[in-house]
Amino acid sequence: MVKGKQAEAAAEAVLTFEAAMERLEAIVQRLEAGDVLLEESLNLFEEGIKLAKFCSGQLDAAEGKLQILLGFEGEEPKLGEFKLNVEEN
Repeated sequence: MVKGKQAEAAAEAVLTFEAAMERLEAIVQRLEAGDVLLEESLNLFEEGIKLAKFCSGQLDAAEGKLQILLGFEGEEPKLGEFKLNVEEN
């Protein structure tokens, strides 16, 4: 069981967000096609859930980085009026 978790952690370490999304889309297409046996459907569903959680974590991390870079740090962004500084001739 420990080796299985280590293998999963190693696979996630090299998995990109884009690759995870592509795999998730492929899983959804196979499940929606309906021509997969029950056992394989369950395995695909489980893999899909793991990929969805991975992608959600990646998006949360990216959002956190953006908030830090933009100076929000836990606050909601404040929307204001947008003004374009262009002089008309």
